[in-house]
Amino acid sequence: MTNDPSCFDEMMLGPDRVRAPYQSYFDWFSQDDVKRLRRKAGEAEAFFRRIGITFNVYGQDEADERLIPFDIVPRIISAREWARLERGIEQRVRAINAFLHDIYHRQEILRAGRIPKEIITGNAAFTPEMIGVSPPGGIYTHIAGVDLVRTGENEFFVLEDNVRTPSGVSYMLENRETMLQMFPELFQRMNVRPVSAYPQLLRRSLSDCAPPRSGMDAPVLAVLTPGIHNSAYFEHAFLADQMGAELVESQDLRIEHGHVAMRTTQGYQRIDVLYRRVDDAYLDPLTFNPESLLGVPGIMDVYRAGNITIANAPGTGIADDKALYSYMPDIIEFYTGERAILKNVPTWRCSEEDALAYVLENLGELVVKEVHGSGGYGMLIGPTASKKERTAFEAKLRAKPANYIAQPTLALSTVPILAKSGLAPRHVDLRPFVLASPNRIDITPGGLTRVALKKGSLVVNSSQGGGTKDTWVLGD
Repeated sequence: MTNDPSCFDEMMLGPDRVRAPYQSYFDWFSQDDVKRLRRKAGEAEAFFRRIGITFNVYGQDEADERLIPFDIVPRIISAREWARLERGIEQRVRAINAFLHDIYHRQEILRAGRIPKEIITGNAAFTPEMIGVSPPGGIYTHIAGVDLVRTGENEFFVLEDNVRTPSGVSYMLENRETMLQMFPELFQRMNVRPVSAYPQLLRRSLSDCAPPRSGMDAPVLAVLTPGIHNSAYFEHAFLADQMGAELVESQDLRIEHGHVAMRTTQGYQRIDVLYRRVDDAYLDPLTFNPESLLGVPGIMDVYRAGNITIANAPGTGIADDKALYSYMPDIIEFYTGERAILKNVPTWRCSEEDALAYVLENLGELVVKEVHGSGGYGMLIGPTASKKERTAFEAKLRAKPANYIAQPTLALSTVPILAKSGLAPRHVDLRPFVLASPNRIDITPGGLTRVALKKGSLVVNSSQGGGTKDTWVLGD
């Protein structure tokens, strides 16, 4: 395997020198038959296809449903590395929940001048309908995905926060299940921390946030999906099944005696917690988009009355807005009294005149993203963009500068994939999944590693040709 000296290689220190977390795996790989491994990779692909682990690509005429590419070489993180990441992630999620409560109540952080008022009040992700509303249990973001990138031995950066409806956890779980079936001898050889408890932890965490209910009955949970045409429908169905919750669509729900109820074979049953995978705008046509057919008319009245928990809470999107992201170190310090353990990527807010001038002058060296963008869409990677693409993007920037932020092009770390030539380095990021409830925060050891399968590419999103890997966090 050839190292790229311009970026950090998570497996190799140099020719024939392996980093400690990978040593046991490397020894095993070196003794195995590459042809057998390629057959195993083919079996994994057939397994994913058979059980339907696919995603939809919007705006494409052909092949809108695709298989997520899966690479069988795991990404391995040591116990020491993970311990530091856990502390930083927990600190960040606690601060985000405190910020969301504050921004929809007293707005102390604005009064203190730590962030500009207009970055909140003029933001499309801010939801005035949530002002004065306290969710049951006081938790706004019950499920979070914190995207991390690595640039060195001890250099981890938070690339972005996902606190609306983070996706990808089903791929994390299926990746692990596939690896367990394919390579049981590896798990006997290495002390890999399990991830299989996530659905049970999710159910417990959501139940802990349920509104008070008379009697000793366990809270009733349901997962609200937009339907089979949604890009993450597989995940919606998978998590409902794994949690033992009902998978429902809007037509299955109605408001009954001040509560949300779902249709069952025995009549309508009250729901205590709704894990919604429907965006805010479509959640309640009486409060938000009146043309929505995906939500439940009147659900916001039930929510404001404290009779249902909606996870994640409406209005959480302001916390993963990319313009606000640049203020996260201040937000963490304001609410925790501590400096941020995990660093932000330096960010230029194009809404500011000086920052815009710098970005326009250095467009060929920067990554420019839409403030509300996701999935790798609407972004420019300056070093790999053509002159024509940069010119077109410059026009967009000048027309609506507040829609964009810019960041330096980071030298993302690489992890090996199984290529035709054997092991080959490819760039990766990591999305750990976090569950927050009033009494605890659970962070699944590992998360979803996304990998850019094209040589030299920095774009890891599956919608842009990326794939996934199993992420192994080693025990002590």
